Amino acid sequence: SMAGGLEPHLEALRREMAAPGPAVFSVLLALLVVVITFLIWRFVQGRRSSRKAVLLLGLCDAGKTLLFARLLTGRYRDTQTSITDSSAVYRARNDKGANVTLIDLPGHESLRLQFLERFKAAARAIVFVVDSVAFQREVKDVAEFLYQVLVDSTVLKNAPTLLIACNKQDVTMAKSAKLIQQQLEKELNTLRVTRSAAPTSLDGSATGGPAQLGKKGKDFDFSQLPMKVEFVECSARGSKGEEGDADFEGLEKWLAKIA
Repeated sequence: SMAGGLEPHLEALRREMAAPGPAVFSVLLALLVVVITFLIWRFVQGRRSSRKAVLLLGLCDAGKTLLFARLLTGRYRDTQTSITDSSAVYRARNDKGANVTLIDLPGHESLRLQFLERFKAAARAIVFVVDSVAFQREVKDVAEFLYQVLVDSTVLKNAPTLLIACNKQDVTMAKSAKLIQQQLEKELNTLRVTRSAAPTSLDGSATGGPAQLGKKGKDFDFSQLPMKVEFVECSARGSKGEEGDADFEGLEKWLAKIA
């Protein structure tokens, strides 16, 4: 009796499928949208998972190389100004135990864009290291380099997560992350307005005019960028000096999150 009761409904469904009406087309369209969305998501995830590098950028003497060494070994070591890149696998402190490749890039003005060009396409994330003690003196140079990174076409397209690591917080005269953020936003806004010459991409090709940093008609702030931006205070040297541990819990948590 149950089969007999379902038969009229089954027959109606067969007729509907034989002569598709608006309802069937709506269902098929919805299924198509779901499939396309899933394929796009898989493609984006696949591209992201292929980008395993975390680039350490910043001016000379910002403390990138010591941060690099401390993250990998935990130990303090004397460092020199880098003239080439250094890379190593870093195991994040998270439940997955995921690995990323840390790449320490030279900060010298004559080298930094050359090395960024080499590694930018592989970047899942960027750690931009700032010397919090020398910041007031170097703010224009810091903003100039950061601007060059942020308007790069590959960086804009891939939108790697960005961390501004305000290093050397063990020193009394160090500026806070909040002040550094405010000053950088102000300087980047000025650069956006005053740069008159059309920049070139890092490979030397013309971009056809300046990339728009932030939202037109509004003062620049980091929330306007296509990538997520965070600030942390840290100290590669550590508050207890060379014999103690580094103070960069915020940096380690961030690496665990993005790995």
